[in-house]
Amino acid sequence: MILLATLGRRLLVAVPILLVVSVLLFVALRVLPVDPAAMSMPPNATRDEIEGARRQMGLDRPLPEQYAIWLGHAVHGDFGRSIHLRRDVLPLIGQTLPGTIELAVCAMVVASVLGLAGGLLLFSLRGRAAEAVAETGTTLLMSIPEFLWALLFIFVFGVLLQAMPFTGRLDPGLERPVVTGFLLLDALLVGRVDVFRSAAVHLLLPAVALGLAFAPPIMRVLRSSLLDVYHEDYIRQARLRGVSETRILLRHALKNAILPTLTLMGVQFGFLFGGSLLVEVIYSYPGMGNLMVDAVRNADLPIIQLVGLTYCVVVLLINSLVDGLYLVLNPRLRKR
Repeated sequence: MILLATLGRRLLVAVPILLVVSVLLFVALRVLPVDPAAMSMPPNATRDEIEGARRQMGLDRPLPEQYAIWLGHAVHGDFGRSIHLRRDVLPLIGQTLPGTIELAVCAMVVASVLGLAGGLLLFSLRGRAAEAVAETGTTLLMSIPEFLWALLFIFVFGVLLQAMPFTGRLDPGLERPVVTGFLLLDALLVGRVDVFRSAAVHLLLPAVALGLAFAPPIMRVLRSSLLDVYHEDYIRQARLRGVSETRILLRHALKNAILPTLTLMGVQFGFLFGGSLLVEVIYSYPGMGNLMVDAVRNADLPIIQLVGLTYCVVVLLINSLVDGLYLVLNPRLRKR
């Protein structure tokens, strides 16, 4: 009950945050030197036709009134129509968001595995000559952004070795099953092992490129947390009782050191979700990042606004889940 109450409070706090973000997005997009009415009309449209479109879209009204109209429609699930694609915006987000979530989750799995394993390795090398080499390696990894990893993987595995696909999500000729919108899950639900294998192979390079870029901070935070925990009295008491070093690390130290690491991983996932934009473009991955780039290129304000709000919602949900996991892993916080 305490866990549910805490999550409920976090979600209630998220509502005004989302409203503030929607206001900032709405105002920022409306002050841009872009006329959505003119862009929605054919090139040979007259001035009167453009003005009629402006009145129909409500662009001739004061900005607060425009926002109130938009918010009223948004509450009922109407986020407007794409200026460029001439389609409702919400279904477009619904089609592309699952792909971005799949990419971000797989990349976070890669970052978590590499980060936790690397952090334990760095901690085990403390006081040794190899520690300086390992720290230099993590510094080098931190200096390489995700888009550079993406380009490097394309060159090595796609061009030189020709071992991995690096465009799209499926091999040509394979029909995509549609059940939940998540390709990997849908392939399993309908029993299409060939589709699952193809989707996983196409997902591998972009997921590893993103994961490698976000793994080094997890390594360093886990190592620092373990170093702090090992100065605690209960670690010394465990040694005096004859507990093995492996048991001390896995059963005592890691349980407490993982808390700040978990917080960082939650923050990292938010950044990773946003950082997938460039990787999606590089790999021609049909996700929300590619949709966002096309919308910016065509000044498609309704899509840009809803994509921004979607990123905000995802980050708020991640933070709420991390807070909930904190309560599960640290029972002392439930008494506050």
